[in-house]
Amino acid sequence: MSTQQGPRGEGPGNGPLAPRNRTRRDRGVLRTKSVEQSIRDTEEPEHALKKSLSALDLTVFGVGVVIGTGIFVLTGKIAKEQAGPSVALSFVVAGVVCALAALCYAEFASTVPVAGSAYTFAYASLGELPAWIIGWDLILELALGCAVVAVGWSGYVRSLLDSAGLHVPPALSGSHGGHFGFDLLACILVLVITAVLVLGMKLSSRVTTVVVGVKVTVVLLVIIAGSFFITGANYRPFIPPSKPTPAGGGLAAPLSQLLFGFTPSHFGVMGIFAAAAVVFFAFIGFDIVATAAEETRVPQRDVPRGILGSLAICTLLYVAVSIVVTGMEKYDRLSVDAPLADAFKHVGHPFYAGLISFGAAVGLTSVCMILLLGQSRVFFAMSRDGLLPQVFSRVHPRFGTPHRSTIALGVVVAVVAGFTSIDVLAELVNIGTLFAFAVVAIGVVLLRRSRPDLPRAFRTPFVPAVPLLSVLASFWLMLNLPAETWIRFAIWMAAGFVLYAVYGQRHSRLAIRQRQRDAAGARP
Repeated sequence: MSTQQGPRGEGPGNGPLAPRNRTRRDRGVLRTKSVEQSIRDTEEPEHALKKSLSALDLTVFGVGVVIGTGIFVLTGKIAKEQAGPSVALSFVVAGVVCALAALCYAEFASTVPVAGSAYTFAYASLGELPAWIIGWDLILELALGCAVVAVGWSGYVRSLLDSAGLHVPPALSGSHGGHFGFDLLACILVLVITAVLVLGMKLSSRVTTVVVGVKVTVVLLVIIAGSFFITGANYRPFIPPSKPTPAGGGLAAPLSQLLFGFTPSHFGVMGIFAAAAVVFFAFIGFDIVATAAEETRVPQRDVPRGILGSLAICTLLYVAVSIVVTGMEKYDRLSVDAPLADAFKHVGHPFYAGLISFGAAVGLTSVCMILLLGQSRVFFAMSRDGLLPQVFSRVHPRFGTPHRSTIALGVVVAVVAGFTSIDVLAELVNIGTLFAFAVVAIGVVLLRRSRPDLPRAFRTPFVPAVPLLSVLASFWLMLNLPAETWIRFAIWMAAGFVLYAVYGQRHSRLAIRQRQRDAAGARP
């Protein structure tokens, strides 16, 4: 066997490489970054993140980001407008779609325990340009999600302050109802969270643990206390009769309707699936657990546990809350803005309503923190690879965190949150997440074929069936999003292509290494 390249492409001093076609794929925009190289990059002193997280920390992060606006607001809205009491089944459907993706994420995170989540996975399996696309997509998804959640948090806090006789001036209360203003509370929240993230992951995990503890306690209290006020008649019919959905014309209609002439319906059996495309937003965030893989003490074991454990807990809580709230009050009378709180007011218990508002305000704090955490880690990973300026990939010498990328992104998100209206829709977050799910699922199959020799602490079962189902399920939910969302997504992706062509392609560390090898080979 040649010492230069064997069946698995082993080069002297470089460790195991990919198969024979690696040399060809190393050139151009589809060059892949080997798993071994990804792990070696994490060991460079100026780029090394501090390992301090456990499986419990990761599970808390997952629960912290998923249990948020969805459980406090979305449950009643979808029950009233889309599925009735069968909204519980919609949560199950959305949970299954996420579970398919979670199995793929778990394998990748245990095989490539490097910051960056879907971006890093795509770099190892699909190539540099697909990795850039997914990283650019994740930056938009997490930034917009964090800003919108911060605005929602601000609304809950203003409501609590109003109840206490304290009022925030309209000019500092954000833009809503045709009024333009700066949302001071949302901006301050993001800046405080940024400071906590800079000070270290362990501090972040401790703060999140306390916040999640309060939030889950409130949710359990809702389930236990609300179960005493359930009326069986409110569940009849459990699946209300189907009605066509007046989706509107033009770009506001779901893409599936424009492409296939399919008219969505609310209620009925199809209403359950239509509602699942909406309540999917309530599950967004469990994949962020994978972005912390590099800061986990035993990532091969703990990251899969954190991903699957947090998803299971959140699905169970969502289903339980939806069953309780639709049992307390008839689905067609549920409040859209604050269904849980108003359901307790309806049964004569305003104390619980206030407690729920407090829990929602506290809970959204952890959502913002973990969204910003995930975004900064993706940005850090892209910077370390040279696709973004490498100044953002330096870690703090004391805290071991990517402080420059965290501060830069925190300031940008704080400004966006200050000027973002609560009316901004979350469809861009949904489509970005579903796109990432599909890429990761495809990557699992490709990496199984190109690198069957890699150690995998967790293996996705029934490959390629499970990844294929994940891709199909994600694509189906994407088709149920409005056409205008696809247009906005395409514009953001086009901007990303331009940035990659102008900067990333030339500054890529893989490209620089290839040029150095070519230059060395050309010398006599």
